[in-house]
Amino acid sequence: MLKVLISKELQNKVGLILGTRPGIIMFSPIIRACQQYKIDFFVIHAGQHYSYNMDKKFFEDLNLPEPEYKLNDVKNCKFHGEQTARMLEGIEKILLKEKPKIVLVGGDANCNLAGALAARKLHIKVGHVEAGERSYDWRMPEEHNRRMIDHISEYLFCTNEKSRQNLLKENVLGKIFVTGNPIVDAAYQNKEIARKKNQIF
Repeated sequence: MLKVLISKELQNKVGLILGTRPGIIMFSPIIRACQQYKIDFFVIHAGQHYSYNMDKKFFEDLNLPEPEYKLNDVKNCKFHGEQTARMLEGIEKILLKEKPKIVLVGGDANCNLAGALAARKLHIKVGHVEAGERSYDWRMPEEHNRRMIDHISEYLFCTNEKSRQNLLKENVLGKIFVTGNPIVDAAYQNKEIARKKNQIF
């Protein structure tokens, strides 16, 4: 039988999964909130964006801790399916080791779909930050991803009422919350960091 986790195996911690430049920015206030409220958490960087200027520089500039885990071989993938599968495999192994009670993914990149799928298959609860966003353009891989993530998430965190209505129309099974946009929090927080670090003036 394939391995799944049962509730008594799960630890009282949160797994944060990111892997792109926008994801790092989006999760910056969430990481700080976990630190502020002393929540046990860990970060998995799924490696979708991997160059210094699209990855490590953001952790440095935003004063964020280095991720505990990073998938370094994803950069060699050339196709969506290959990339998603590589991330799914790598994330699953980490989740089996860490056993968090909940995993948060944010947005609609391949790394978020991989993270949500890995958690769902292991019976770990999934929270989707920026849930309910829709373009209704099936040419976009992001539209495929965000729809699938929303339908396998227990907790759906919407940025606005329109997103909540989108989810209600689709009869999602998870609990819906309108929380606002963490990018707004990131803009205010990171503006202060930029002011302190600024050398231009």
